[in-house]
Amino acid sequence: MAAGLGPRPTTTSRVREAPSRAAGAVLEVLERLEAPVSVAEVAESTGQHSNTVREHLDALVTAQLATREARAATGRGRPAWLYAAVPAPEPGAPEYAGLATALAMQLAATSPDPRREAAAAGELWGRRLADDRRPERRSAVAARRAVVGLLGHLGFEPATDSRATTTRLTTCPLLEAAVDQPDVVCSVHLGIVRGALDTWGADDEPAALVPFAEPGACLLHLGHPATRLAGSSADAAGS
Repeated sequence: MAAGLGPRPTTTSRVREAPSRAAGAVLEVLERLEAPVSVAEVAESTGQHSNTVREHLDALVTAQLATREARAATGRGRPAWLYAAVPAPEPGAPEYAGLATALAMQLAATSPDPRREAAAAGELWGRRLADDRRPERRSAVAARRAVVGLLGHLGFEPATDSRATTTRLTTCPLLEAAVDQPDVVCSVHLGIVRGALDTWGADDEPAALVPFAEPGACLLHLGHPATRLAGSSADAAGS
């Protein structure tokens, strides 16, 4: 695996939800400082003018990414406003990362064919997850889009095209384990995709996962010839 390729670790930061890059930089400061802080404190941390910082903070409050409350009065004059980042909601499947990591490491250590067994375990897992998340429409495109939504639920921050044929997985909840055991971990992920597609009646949809395919992402190919790619460790997992 070449240095710099692949996704980022899954994070609870909400900076990417900020209404602008500048507001995101201010939100990053709030997340780092944790305790409620004043405009002046944020301005000092960012090196920006207080008026500029105040505008970004107001935008974050409007976007419900930050809270604002008055500091307790200690003397004359209007008390200063204090700002704090709104925590990210709890992941939809908080147990996923620990369980999948343990499974992958156990298979890598004990199985005579860890890649195939990892894919099979992932398919079972994918079917169970898909039972509660059936797409509203029954079509191949709807099934692919539902897969993308499922992966978002698991913490992959997917970015896809209009028909969900090529999806960039920009974060990975199991990144450390995937770097150590890419064949096994990525086979679990591909199995989840295939299990979900099978549950949603799209089992004939081709699927391939190319781990660490480009800077910032792994690539998931669904429903088009690119899924026939050879040489991908995860592509061969279910074959």
